[in-house]
Amino acid sequence: MTGGSPVTRAAGAVVVVLVLALAGCAGGATTDDGAGSATGSDAGAPAPLTVDTSSGTLHGLATPRSRQFLGVRYAAALTQRWTLPQPPAKADGVVDATRSARPCAQAGVAPGADATASTTEDCLFADITTPRHIRPGAKLPVMVWSHGGGYTSGSAAVYDAQRLASDGNVIVVTVNKRLGVFGYLGLPGLAGGGDFGLADVVAALKWSKVNAAAFGGDPDNITLFGESDGAMSSSALLTSPQAGDLFDKLALSSGGTCQLNWPRNGLFVGMPPTTPYASRDASDDLGMSEARKIGCAGSPPAVLDCLRRAPVSKLMTIFPVFSDVLAYGTPLLPDDPAAALRAGNVAHVPVLSGSNQNEQNAFVGGALKANPNLITAQTYPTLVREAYGAAAPRVLDRYPPTAFASPALAFATMITDSSWACPTVAGNAALVRHGNPVYGYEFADPNAPDVNGAGSRSVPQGAAHATDLPYLFDLGGKSLLHNADQRRLAATMISYWTSFARDGKPTAPGAPRWQRLTGPDGPTLQLGPTIKPVDVGAEHHCDFWAGIST
Repeated sequence: MTGGSPVTRAAGAVVVVLVLALAGCAGGATTDDGAGSATGSDAGAPAPLTVDTSSGTLHGLATPRSRQFLGVRYAAALTQRWTLPQPPAKADGVVDATRSARPCAQAGVAPGADATASTTEDCLFADITTPRHIRPGAKLPVMVWSHGGGYTSGSAAVYDAQRLASDGNVIVVTVNKRLGVFGYLGLPGLAGGGDFGLADVVAALKWSKVNAAAFGGDPDNITLFGESDGAMSSSALLTSPQAGDLFDKLALSSGGTCQLNWPRNGLFVGMPPTTPYASRDASDDLGMSEARKIGCAGSPPAVLDCLRRAPVSKLMTIFPVFSDVLAYGTPLLPDDPAAALRAGNVAHVPVLSGSNQNEQNAFVGGALKANPNLITAQTYPTLVREAYGAAAPRVLDRYPPTAFASPALAFATMITDSSWACPTVAGNAALVRHGNPVYGYEFADPNAPDVNGAGSRSVPQGAAHATDLPYLFDLGGKSLLHNADQRRLAATMISYWTSFARDGKPTAPGAPRWQRLTGPDGPTLQLGPTIKPVDVGAEHHCDFWAGIST
């Protein structure tokens, strides 16, 4: 955390994931001939519905386009809180894998899903989706999905991957992971403290590598992808000595390539400066102080014992505080991921990384639903001064509220530029300097589905945070795409993403060629009604923000 002080992110405000895409059309741009791109499942016999894995013999289900194995244990049952995940024992008999497991304990869920909370702690399960037809001996790319949700919400089942798996001809593994206090509690001397949720993702990667072949996948071709906190934590794994050989490619949506940061009032009005990561010492201090609030005090072992005996209902009162506090200075993340990435201490794998054109509109729009007078012509200058201190006059000159439809939209645009787009540009450029092949994008469909329900006249959502998700997944099993243009865009997105998973080069038949980044000035591919290369740094005033300290 900035200044060494952990901060909270409001629970259930928005969720995130990763994916990106493009539409099928782009005037005048060079197009791919389709070589190497995925355009649907291989013609072959229906894949078997019973497979043998390290978790047991699984019996799944078939749909006309896919095969699914749902609610599969990728780690042993959790019998004690705040322990590191272990490999699952092989179950006896045949395991019914036709229903998704309950989400990990949480108060909210992802956009587009039914609003059901969960108190489940034995929750380390995955859903595996494959094409319905697979050629004998096939070795399909494997894509492991780490969902978003502010580290406090989401689940494997929210992200229906049938379209992605079938149209892209890939194996998709979506995973549950521990959240909030259950996933990110730190205490002095607690093994794995601050990182349990991320350790769960590592366990899922290990399981996927061991079992890929059973589903027709290639254990040596695994792509980790995620959105929002799923991308923030996945990008951190680029710097982890325990994860470098577990994935071969990385795709990040709205994750900032380890560089995200928000000034005071940036993520939500009233919040202190925030980054996605906290030192282990700060994580431990937060754990001890929050434990005292629910009557657990004393030495760290005594506090841990008290917390392990506490009912879930009591722990839920401090649950959302443990957001954006992924700990470093740990065996899993020895160094601050942001600093490690800038220094080049990263796994040298291909990376696809980008952000949405109007990221912050979701957060500002949601806040205005609760308090319409939060950002007005009167409060705007104060909020900017609190955010940027001595640099506020320059920021106010660059983002005058009179130049926007509303002061709230001015504020949202300012934070999108300073805290989402430009950090992503900087992180991508750092990876390019260190030799990683990087493909940058900006999702920019101005009419994307409002998955957050945060749109208003003063802050239209446009391509806000998480609005890209319906283009890769059917959230909650429902298509949220409005029209044929969006469905074409979604099909192109899937081709780009899955061809990247196949060979590290995003391609799509008839769509613009996606060039590798050469530095901070592009070329970045904009994914919208027209697919085209753009200079995202210029669009979001990144030269200006490079001189502003947050």
